Amino acid sequence: MSRRVVRQSKFRHVFGQAAKADQAYEDIRVSKVTWDSSFCAVNPKFLAIIVEAGGGGAFIVLPLAKVWQIPDYTPMRNITEPIITLEGHSKRVGILSWHPTARNVLLTAGGDNVIIIWNVGTGEVLLSLDDMHPDVIHSVCWNSNGSLLATTCKDKTLRIIDPRKGQVVAERFAAHEGMRPMRAVFTRQGHIFTTGFTRMSQRELGLWDPNNFEEPVALQEMDTSNGVLLPFYDPDSSIVYLCGKGDSSIRYFEITDEPPFVHYLNTFSSKEPQRGMGFMPKRGLDVSKCEIARFYKLHERKCEPIIMTVPRKSDLFQDDLYPDTPGPEPALEADEWLSGQDAEPVLISLRDGYVPPKHRELRVTKRNILDVRPPSGPRHSQSASDAPLSQHTLETLLEEIKALRERVQAQEQRITALENMLCELVDGTD
Repeated sequence: MSRRVVRQSKFRHVFGQAAKADQAYEDIRVSKVTWDSSFCAVNPKFLAIIVEAGGGGAFIVLPLAKVWQIPDYTPMRNITEPIITLEGHSKRVGILSWHPTARNVLLTAGGDNVIIIWNVGTGEVLLSLDDMHPDVIHSVCWNSNGSLLATTCKDKTLRIIDPRKGQVVAERFAAHEGMRPMRAVFTRQGHIFTTGFTRMSQRELGLWDPNNFEEPVALQEMDTSNGVLLPFYDPDSSIVYLCGKGDSSIRYFEITDEPPFVHYLNTFSSKEPQRGMGFMPKRGLDVSKCEIARFYKLHERKCEPIIMTVPRKSDLFQDDLYPDTPGPEPALEADEWLSGQDAEPVLISLRDGYVPPKHRELRVTKRNILDVRPPSGPRHSQSASDAPLSQHTLETLLEEIKALRERVQAQEQRITALENMLCELVDGTD
């Protein structure tokens, strides 16, 4: 009598659980824009959500810590003036992606079929890829060291691009034969994981080797729902989580070197559909609870954390679940990357949990408006006039300027009123 052999995996029993109601963020008007985007970004400190607003472009940033401390030197206020404005696209921008290893390098793409790579510290355009996509770009993903891009387009072509050479180094037409949008992400092995639709409108996932695009490494049909599957890939565990727009579930798979290469693990299901999803970087997770992923699920009027956990009995740090992971420090400057240098991400250990540094010395190669601290180097005496302003002082000065402007406006209104009264008195005398 034959017995079924169960594949061994430390992630076979991963389970998802929604956070308690008091951990959710209520009364948020999530954007209704018809763009297949996650509408959410998250890091260990803050949660950012695209919200409904006339003209678009509005977002809200919320602290993840639920204890609010209102500073006594300045009130909380809306930010209406950006640090810098990047102007270069002729139509709406729908894709933003930070370079994984270079400082302040940002990729943007949108409805004009153009990819622009910026140095946001100086506002300069580093590269513009404006002749590679004949139609709307659906997704863009960097590889681990930021040397290549994987893009999908409305023309049904999956492209691997070397942005600094401005060349398409490999491409596959109709990786998924359906007309609905396709998504692609790099895996840690250098493969490309894709989601899309079949010709019969069934949702489908695929795994591809860029060195041989003729045949897929794996291709699996899933279901007949019409929501675009957004893949969130964790290179530390090689687990990919699929979140469908309009779905009420998250399905997750482990990618390995063993057939069938993409192994189904489980599904987290809930009652309400998701409008978008945010994915926490690994350094923001609670390692003491064996948390390996955390999502921020957008509802119509709220944001709900979803926690993925590996059940373990030991309270000790689980080395096999938490290899060293990419930290926030860049490995390269923007100019170094543009000149052709590549570097893998700077890794950090999560053994004691991740604590964001309070003071980060930033190495600057040119004047950079995003860096408020001086470059590292030998200390020298400073006079009061050239000493850097503290955050407290800067906030205080901004509030004083605002108060002075309000006083000037009030005085102008008062002067106008007095002039009107004087004119009336003169007219009455005549």
